[in-house]
Amino acid sequence: MSTVADVLNAIEAFAPTYMKESWDNVGLNCGRIDREVHKILVALDPFTHVCEEAKACGADLLVTHHALIWKPGFVTDESTWGRNTLYLIENGIAHINAHTNLDCAPGGVNDVLAQTLGLTDVQIIDPQGDPAYGLLRSGEVKEQPLSEFLATVKENLHCDGLRYVAGGQPVRKVAVGGGACAGEMMDAVRAGCDTFVTSDIKYNQFWDAQALGLNLIDAGHFHTENPIVRVLADKIAAAFPEIQVIISEKHRDCMKFY
Repeated sequence: MSTVADVLNAIEAFAPTYMKESWDNVGLNCGRIDREVHKILVALDPFTHVCEEAKACGADLLVTHHALIWKPGFVTDESTWGRNTLYLIENGIAHINAHTNLDCAPGGVNDVLAQTLGLTDVQIIDPQGDPAYGLLRSGEVKEQPLSEFLATVKENLHCDGLRYVAGGQPVRKVAVGGGACAGEMMDAVRAGCDTFVTSDIKYNQFWDAQALGLNLIDAGHFHTENPIVRVLADKIAAAFPEIQVIISEKHRDCMKFY
């Protein structure tokens, strides 16, 4: 029977730890490395309702994109992350996450985001390493008005709404960065992109984009990253046909539009 270590090794073969950002905390966040795994729940985040779902469905292992433990600290019931960690440990559920390593990996978060938005000729912006990896992707679409592309983004990512600023040009070459990648805006501009899809954009960043003539679209952190969950689950299932791999049915974006 496969163990937590086996699953971790398979995930890190797809998204190696050397591809992560230096500040990130990826890999096994809690649990016994040698425990046998019979069922895995896969979700974007290890929030309370997801941890409870893992117990309810009988999972031995929870695999998410975002970390359970972000920084050193005491694991107590005085914080949400501490309570969630204790809950998993007390119920014998291990937790693995692949975060910025999965963002940067070929076939990872941003390649899947580019594919979901229908981009062609997808390239890594500022690649490094061999094989090449990196955070942002760029790709081509048929030249179209921004309004048409906004409709595609909203439909394909199942967003309730978008925040955006128009840069004053049609959409032809698009950069994507799932999650909070607005700080990489100038990389998208230097790559010759007229449009950038990301999330968690700050007020001043919208103004900066407008001044640069860049169409900047905030499609939400959850919605720009959630497409990777299906891909990650499918890869794990293919590597371990004897393990039942299921995707969370309860995890949704908590942000709503009035």
